[in-house]
This record gives sequence, structure tokens and C-alpha cells, in this order.
Amino acid sequence: MEMNRFTLNFNIYVGVMIRLFKVKEKQRELAENANGGAPTKKQSPGELRLHKDISELNLPKSCAITFPNGKDNLMNFEVSIRPDEGYYFGGTFLFSFQVSPVYPHEVPKVKCKTKVYHPNIDLEGNVCLNILREDWKPVLNINTIIYGLYHLFTEPNYEDPLNHEAAAVLRDNPKMFESNVRRAMSGGYVGQTFFPRCV
Repeated sequence: MEMNRFTLNFNIYVGVMIRLFKVKEKQRELAENANGGAPTKKQSPGELRLHKDISELNLPKSCAITFPNGKDNLMNFEVSIRPDEGYYFGGTFLFSFQVSPVYPHEVPKVKCKTKVYHPNIDLEGNVCLNILREDWKPVLNINTIIYGLYHLFTEPNYEDPLNHEAAAVLRDNPKMFESNVRRAMSGGYVGQTFFPRCV
């Protein structure tokens, strides 16, 4: 009987405290609104981590990051890569990043918005990069992904392709591959596929 009274009193106390916290929170929100301040939106852990990643970016000169939706939507951004060596020298390639609220526990979704003749990027913009799939770990960051994308342009990999035709040409005839890349980047056809100019 004495234990039940204690449990009942404890539960009442906890209920009162929860209501008090809710009242205090509501008062704080009302005070912010009355002072002309916008209500503050609580940031998700993914947003907090992304802020940290962006503040620590150390990009090569040939890469740039932009936020087309403004500073209020940092979870969706674009990265442009302009390789300064290799087959894709002089081209500009745009990637979209969509970052989940549970980042870094879920890998960002990355798409190439520039149609490109590349063994590791298909014609729909899907990217074959191991850290965007099975090798993703929460200790990796946006900087790591951007360097990985940059590396795809300086060292395309025919062993793990999304565009099998481009991979076969790279493997069997690197000179023809180089010619196909130049034609595609200049705005032309490779086989039956047209590629818009990106140089």
C-alpha cells in the first residue's frame, strides 16, 4: 500500500513537471514571436553535422559548392567539378546532393546533372562510387564524397561501370575513349546518344 502511494505521487510529480516544461517552452516561443523574431526551428542531427562538414570543407580549386535554395535549405546543394587533368580536362560537371536528416548515418543522394560519357556515371546521372554505396561510414563526410567524385574524372574506372559501353571502350581502346569524351563534351553524338556541350 505504501509503495503504491509512492508510485502514484511520483507519477503525479512527473506529470506536473512535464506540463511545466511545455508551458515554459510555449512562453519562450511566444516571447520570441512578440519580439519580432521568427520562431526557431530545431535542427536535426543531420543538419548540425552538415553545418560542421561545410565549415570544414577543403576543396580543390577546381570544385565549388552552391546552395540554389538559399541559406535556409542547406540539406540540398550542388557541387560543380572542373577537372584540371585527365580525359575530362576543361569540362564542367554539376552534381546535386540531397542530405537526409539522419546524415551521417545515411549516405547523401548524389546525382550528376550534366549528361556525361563516363564509365561510372550512367545517362540518368546515377553515380557509381563505392563510398556512395556499400563503403559509406558515418565517419566519412561531404569533403570525402567531393574528392571521390573528382577522382572519377581524373581516373575513370572501367572495372565497376554503370555505362558498360563506355567502360568497354576505355578498357579496350583508350584513344577512342578519349575521342568519344572530347566529342561528348563539345556537344555531339557518341553512338546514338547526344551529349550537350559542357566545356
